[in-house]
Amino acid sequence: MKNAGDILQSKPDATVHKVTPTTSMFDAITLMAEKNIGALLVMDGETIRGIVSERDYARKIILAGRSSRDTPVADVMTAPVMYVAPSASTQECMALMTGKRLRHLPVMDEGRLLGMISIGDLVKDIISEQNFMIEQLQHYISGRPA
Repeated sequence: MKNAGDILQSKPDATVHKVTPTTSMFDAITLMAEKNIGALLVMDGETIRGIVSERDYARKIILAGRSSRDTPVADVMTAPVMYVAPSASTQECMALMTGKRLRHLPVMDEGRLLGMISIGDLVKDIISEQNFMIEQLQHYISGRPA
């Protein structure tokens, strides 16, 4: 069974994109669009202050009639941020993300940010494991070596 650390290692690009609490939502959403990502960590130095997502932008800026250029990320970010240790199993991560309706989950080790996993990363891994299991069962049933 894989864990959050394994998922991070399997990612082709483990870069965690960040902004500061004073970054405007316009600049944050622009960065998300440029990087084709759905969330950014809000950091003050090495300290995580929050997380801001496209969902935050839609619900707390657009629907609230606020200006993205005039609103700092700190006003709309989600805080505190839930995170997992690298040893957390994919099932534990999936349960947390599903139960709390999260799409992005930082992976922390002794207060140090290691990376961030998305619900898509977990789904991709689960599908890969299921495909492997199906292949192994097909070989077993057919009597062919794997």
